[in-house]
Amino acid sequence: MAKVPIWDLPDVPKGELPAHLELQRTRVLCNSDAPIHTENILYSGAYASMGVDNSVRVGQFQNNFKVEVIRLAEDDMEFDMIGIDAALANAFRRILIAELPTMAIEKVLIANNTSVIQDEVLAHRLGLIPIKVDPRLFDYMSENDVPHEKNTIVFKLHVRCERGGQRLTVKSDELIWLPNGSEFPLAAENPTSNSPSKLKTYTSFRCSQDSLPEFSENPIMLKYPDITIAKLGPGQEIELEAHAVKGMGKTHAKWSPVATAWYRMLPEVVLLQDVEGEKAEELKDKCPKPCNVFDIEDVGNKRAVVARPRACTLCRECIRGEGWDKYVALRRVKDHFIFTIESTGALPPEVLFTEAVKILEEKCERVITELS
Repeated sequence: MAKVPIWDLPDVPKGELPAHLELQRTRVLCNSDAPIHTENILYSGAYASMGVDNSVRVGQFQNNFKVEVIRLAEDDMEFDMIGIDAALANAFRRILIAELPTMAIEKVLIANNTSVIQDEVLAHRLGLIPIKVDPRLFDYMSENDVPHEKNTIVFKLHVRCERGGQRLTVKSDELIWLPNGSEFPLAAENPTSNSPSKLKTYTSFRCSQDSLPEFSENPIMLKYPDITIAKLGPGQEIELEAHAVKGMGKTHAKWSPVATAWYRMLPEVVLLQDVEGEKAEELKDKCPKPCNVFDIEDVGNKRAVVARPRACTLCRECIRGEGWDKYVALRRVKDHFIFTIESTGALPPEVLFTEAVKILEEKCERVITELS
């Protein structure tokens, strides 16, 4: 290549980036061997020599940031977060998993367990059963608090497999909500005393939970009635009480309100040149069947088109093979995230997201307060 004097080079346009730098700044390029340009360029003066300000401004963020709901069901939703950094998207994910409170069984009082499942394993299984109740209606319970109707939910389980009968499968619908609290009596200090006072139990409910307006029309129940708890053989029996309290996923996974919360960058599939005829058919067949990213447009001549870029998993099969990277380019948009939330059932997924926003807002306010 002939050398060109530096004074003969074209001037760099001020106020905008060249196309190749803009591509590196906004896209992750997925080559056949590995992705490149995966890092975010956060330094405000990275492009100062070209007259481009790379700093984050509040007004610019407000204009660019969008949330678009793609799919919403009873227990899961998919939405797009556009114009946001990966660090913020990951903050939402971590809050959803670890910092949103729910109600879960924490204390199990076992009166009788003759099944093959050990007491601690049985208690662990009970703790992982999702409870369909709004945790915002309850208070946290500390070590010094007395269990009452605003911080504890009580369930009882009493099943027995009769001798000579068939094996019995104990499912979660056998757990019965006790709105009046515990029915197990505390050990009496003076067993011979004939005190007419009310029998003391493991909870101190001042009123029945089903008399409260928030539970009168929406009784507390388990989300899934068909979860297997144990299997009993003839003559075996389980009798217990399960006390649920409010907690967060960072303490134990049983309090996590989501089965999973995850995100991925928006895939971008670009045809660099027309792919026609047999090449078009070959390109369509290279994409795995569940994705079907490419389709054939038959207008006089068969031509490949990108029909479903969102379905692309970036398996990179379409650019493997000699010469295919000249036809197809695979990219990810760095500031466009496809977010999926799968709720365990305590709260709808859209409520979980709004609660996560509130928690992140509280954290930001706390940092500002500490710095001011």
